[in-house]
Amino acid sequence: MRRPLRYLPLAVLSTLTWLLATGPVATAQEASHLITVQQSGVLRVCTTGDYPPYTLREDDGTYRGVDITLATDLAATLHVVPQWIPTTWSSLTDDFLARCDIAVGGISDTPARRVVADFSIPTSIDGKTPVVRRTDAADYATVDQINRPEVRVIVNRGGTNEAFARTNFPQAQLTIWPDNLTIYDQLEQHNADVFVTDSVEGRYRQRTHPTLQVLHPDTPFDSAPKAYLLPKGDTLFNTVVNTWLESEIRTGRSDQLLADWIG
Repeated sequence: MRRPLRYLPLAVLSTLTWLLATGPVATAQEASHLITVQQSGVLRVCTTGDYPPYTLREDDGTYRGVDITLATDLAATLHVVPQWIPTTWSSLTDDFLARCDIAVGGISDTPARRVVADFSIPTSIDGKTPVVRRTDAADYATVDQINRPEVRVIVNRGGTNEAFARTNFPQAQLTIWPDNLTIYDQLEQHNADVFVTDSVEGRYRQRTHPTLQVLHPDTPFDSAPKAYLLPKGDTLFNTVVNTWLESEIRTGRSDQLLADWIG
């Protein structure tokens, strides 16, 4: 059953009222995910479930993570329930376009993704940095040290990690791994030497894998905003999401959730 929009929180309702008063109301309502979400009572959320601290799928099928908590809060703000839609990094864009209202989980804002979708305001800024065995920390700190024929680089398939590795380590031995969860086991078992990923993930993983170390997380190789994937050109829905998200950031809730995960 459709939830009355008047019961939305004041900041979101004020933004929505302004949009409806100043834009092409009928067209916006008919096209917007906000209307279909309200009518269905469900917010469809694409997420990979393999990228803690942002998104993690447990063995029982439940999801945890910073972005999972925030997406749950967004659904509550809209007076609907979240529905988690499993996806992978290689199929993320296609799954989002076909099946979801929003995609979350440490997603980098890239030009390629912006061709078919919009992004929310950034939830954080992060960059790529090496994760290695602690005993090898001095050997793989720079791009030049990693980009050598004898170095075994491992990377998960389909996302910005793979794109970064292919661009920056053409001389290294590159293994494309099918998931982002067991890749750290490959480092511990000496089947690979280095995995370059976002520094926040590295910080979290060195807590769960104490023999590993993330190198120079405060000075990564590059920098990119993390944000939520939103429907292309959906001003109504996207402005409501951004209004809510700005409040979460300003109050420090998003930072506190991240700190709870990585310490």
